[in-house]
Amino acid sequence: MKLTIHENDDQDELEIIVKCKELNDEVIQVLTSIRSLERKVLGTLDGKIHLLVPNDIFYFESVDKKNFAYTKQAVYEVSMRLYQIEELFGEGNFFRATKATILNLDKIKSLTPRLGGRVEVTLENGENMLVSRQYVPGLKEKLGF
Repeated sequence: MKLTIHENDDQDELEIIVKCKELNDEVIQVLTSIRSLERKVLGTLDGKIHLLVPNDIFYFESVDKKNFAYTKQAVYEVSMRLYQIEELFGEGNFFRATKATILNLDKIKSLTPRLGGRVEVTLENGENMLVSRQYVPGLKEKLGF
């Protein structure tokens, strides 16, 4: 893949042009990743509503019927249900790891196989998360294994 960047003072907004021989899986993945950057998540912290950029989110988790987005700085409560988050970001860099968690692939530092077909994921913030065996095939597919 070749990446070319042209800076132009007359340019008012970001414009991305993709040139390819054919529309294959790699091109679709790039386009999906770009589109996921446009989506934002609203999170509540200390009574204030914050606009969260997906790339800042390490993972989403559901605890006691409440949903949370975990970033490097804080934990935000989000009103979206996990299935909605999965529908919104599932084509991009997020994947379902357990019934209660959705992880950001870009925040994974390492993977360790565990007994029972599970995988332990270490995130860039040092947290260890488990991927249930039923979701391991999806993880392998997203990572290209």
